[in-house]
Amino acid sequence: MFWADALSRAGHFPYQCLEGENVGGAVAEARFIGETGVAAEIAALVEPTLNDMGFRIVRVTISGRNGTTLQIMAERADGTLTVEDCADISRQLSPLLDAHDPISGHYTLEISSPGIDRPLARASDFVAWAGHEAKVETKALVGGRRRFRGVLKGLVGDAVKLEVPADQGGPEVTLPIGAIAEARLVLTDELIRDTLRRTKKAVAARALEADAGEPEADAGEMRRN
Repeated sequence: MFWADALSRAGHFPYQCLEGENVGGAVAEARFIGETGVAAEIAALVEPTLNDMGFRIVRVTISGRNGTTLQIMAERADGTLTVEDCADISRQLSPLLDAHDPISGHYTLEISSPGIDRPLARASDFVAWAGHEAKVETKALVGGRRRFRGVLKGLVGDAVKLEVPADQGGPEVTLPIGAIAEARLVLTDELIRDTLRRTKKAVAARALEADAGEPEADAGEMRRN
């Protein structure tokens, strides 16, 4: 899912919104993977606003796609992100970015969910998605290699346990979180089914919370209606 706003110094905001599926700890949990350069500056700028809204950053990237595109990947603590969430985030972040002007000239702001084959950016992600296949790349050689692909087995202290084939050092390898450069889930049929189940459960839970928070009409008001 993503919501794209084309931003310019003239303040023109056309948009496009495409929907997909997604699902993941706490809003304030720090990421172990961070950006560099201008992307890091933007992440630091928008993160407090996102957290105040009940969302958290997954990743910020700047690319040359469609001119210049700033993608802010975000999610709720339960891992979901709706079209309405994308629109709300865009409305809050657009004036903030326009005021600080981190990217000169015209660019497209793209608010997106992590997607099904999502990046794993926080330690809790490895626990939340245990049992699913993932690709992990380390910053330096671990056991003579940097790239691993296997089934997540959760955390052991501050390290990720991964079930991998024998040619990757299997049956299991343990990779310190601080040594990981990038990690993401591998798209499988089971992951799609699990993501859809989690999404439906999270949306239903939020709907129940919203209903519970609505004040009840008193008896007199009900009779008048």
